[in-house]
Amino acid sequence: MEAPEPDQHDEPSEASAEPAPRRARHTSPIRLEAAQALRHLAHTLVARQVDDDLLIEIRDMAERAAAAAERAPERPHALLRPGTEVFAPGRQEPNDTGFPDGLVSGKANPMGIGAHSFHEGDEAVLRVTLGAAFEGAPGRAHGGVVATLIDETMGMVLGIIATPAFTGRLTVNYRAPTPVGRPLEVRARLVGREGRKLFITAELHSEGTLVADADALFITVQAQHFFPPAG
Repeated sequence: MEAPEPDQHDEPSEASAEPAPRRARHTSPIRLEAAQALRHLAHTLVARQVDDDLLIEIRDMAERAAAAAERAPERPHALLRPGTEVFAPGRQEPNDTGFPDGLVSGKANPMGIGAHSFHEGDEAVLRVTLGAAFEGAPGRAHGGVVATLIDETMGMVLGIIATPAFTGRLTVNYRAPTPVGRPLEVRARLVGREGRKLFITAELHSEGTLVADADALFITVQAQHFFPPAG
């Protein structure tokens, strides 16, 4: 397993105006490590024929840990933290989705995909090697997971153009089997805008081979429709 990449948006900083206890409650290095360990376990349980004795041990440990975790305070959504500006103009920081618990790029999500995402010029880029738990047909990624990777990368374009929006339509063309266990890269960019309509395209490659491409319609919304009211 690779060491978890730090989520730059959640690293404690002396310059941050947010109190240290709140930062520590939200995302800490050990939380990222725990989430990665659980993702590793999940993929291993799918890929290996584990005997019942070990499964019983894993089950019992997981139930005890879950019972203890349920006594902890509720975790706030990362995008609702004070000072978080997901759609601030000019925000081009790499590996900075602002959402460590996200399904695709959130390194703190133990059920997530654990992808690495960043901005490169006017393109959003996502890189990942899918584990066994995301397999559909033997050796191939589930089509829904492929669409999810593309939708996530397209959504990152909204941060580049500093515009909140939601997916209105996503059309994916599956050009070739998307492999599990091989490096994947998705690139997306804005190609047009008409009023509230945003037109975004993307391509998914595996080691130089185009395996899927897509186009989507996103509908812009006001910030108050993207974020719920305080309280």
